[in-house]
Amino acid sequence: MKIFEKAPAKINLSLDVLHKRPDGYHEVEMVMTMVDLADRIEMQEMARDTIIISSQAGYIPLDEKNLAFQAARLIKDRYDVKQGVYIHLDKRIPVAAGLAGGSSDAAATLRGLNRLWNLNISNEELQVLGAELGSDVPFCVTGGTALATGRGEKLEHISAPPQCWVVLAKPPINVSTSEIYGKLRARDIKHHPSTAGVLSAIRDKQFDRLCDNLGNVLEEVTLDLYPEVRHLKECMQRLGADGVLMSGSGPTVFGLVSKEAKVARIYNGLRGFCKDVYAVRMLT
Repeated sequence: MKIFEKAPAKINLSLDVLHKRPDGYHEVEMVMTMVDLADRIEMQEMARDTIIISSQAGYIPLDEKNLAFQAARLIKDRYDVKQGVYIHLDKRIPVAAGLAGGSSDAAATLRGLNRLWNLNISNEELQVLGAELGSDVPFCVTGGTALATGRGEKLEHISAPPQCWVVLAKPPINVSTSEIYGKLRARDIKHHPSTAGVLSAIRDKQFDRLCDNLGNVLEEVTLDLYPEVRHLKECMQRLGADGVLMSGSGPTVFGLVSKEAKVARIYNGLRGFCKDVYAVRMLT
């Protein structure tokens, strides 16, 4: 028996850091949603009690460093599953891009193995498991659109943003989330995004107001360290995207676009200097 799961990418419509916590994590306030760019995960039970991961992508670890591997091992250990599993990751989301590709793979693995092994684990339990793997994994378990607080694991699901096109572009660099958070000085942040403004724009389905309130405090760190990201953001704004923001810790930049006629111009303009460019819709 084979099980298939989609693992969609997420973007941050707002990302605020409130302070550094005693446990070393940062207290965050984020509005996240998912877009129609996804990895595809195939899972097949094996009689031998082992975990094997493969992928067509030659640039990701296929051992215990892989979050999908960690998810499979966690669910096997926690629920005393003696069967093994073969997992194939068909990667479409760029790696180390600020799009939660690894977290979404882990969440899809939890969902898929729950079905494959008939474990009857609730979504709430899967989210608790996911929080042991990474801060974005609980959100990726259920997807949709949510306000995330704590270190990202406390979720309040909200209605979907106004429907629009999303143009994603990743420059040919990788960014370490831990490096960016390590260089962030929460007490020195001068401009915090308006999470309330983003939430009210989503609630009222006001696309222009949503674009006006996009914000990410990690930009000031990443854009200083990586001028390519600043250039990409300026280029996307110049090409006419309605709202432009870096997702997560970067380096991917996304543009929200209301009119389909604009999408091709922005996409083609970015492809001139950026290989990883995608025009997708938000998942609602």
